[in-house]
Amino acid sequence: MSIGRPPSTTRDEIEAVALALFAERGFEATTVEDVAGAVGIGRRTLFRYFASKNDILWGDFDWVMERLREALAEGDELPLMEALRRGVVESNRYPDGQLPGLRTRMALITGTPALEAHSTLRYAAWRSVVAEWAGGRLGLPTDDLVPQTLAHASLGAAMAAFRRWVDHPDEDVSDLLDKSFRRLATGFAEP
Repeated sequence: MSIGRPPSTTRDEIEAVALALFAERGFEATTVEDVAGAVGIGRRTLFRYFASKNDILWGDFDWVMERLREALAEGDELPLMEALRRGVVESNRYPDGQLPGLRTRMALITGTPALEAHSTLRYAAWRSVVAEWAGGRLGLPTDDLVPQTLAHASLGAAMAAFRRWVDHPDEDVSDLLDKSFRRLATGFAEP
């Protein structure tokens, strides 16, 4: 016998409502109470799903990191930079229906100064996944200069592609990531 009512709200629903409110009103101008009220739940209930307002914007980031780990591991037999490019591109493929939400999310993440500190934590986690993978591939400690350089450069390449995509909605995010990582692999040599 279950006690209480079954949950009628999902993380996805909260994220969708919050993204719409953030896009309409701005991240800073939208309160947790605004999001909770729009979903039809209380503030405390919202915090059962997300630790903070910032976390709503980042969604299920653990899933994103696991997806990146898996995509990188699939390229174990490829040259390092090709495996990295493919891993990042594949881990960032989304169904067409999810792209508008992703664009809104990336526009807010890359364009909201109040999110910089929280973003730094997420970027560090992303770089850590890449550095662990690269260190394993190269037989080097994760904190060695080479895996760390590759991780930092990779984050820059990915963020440049996402920023371009946010500013140019007619372009394809997968193509932009692919181009960015191909240039990174060549050391930005002239084509």
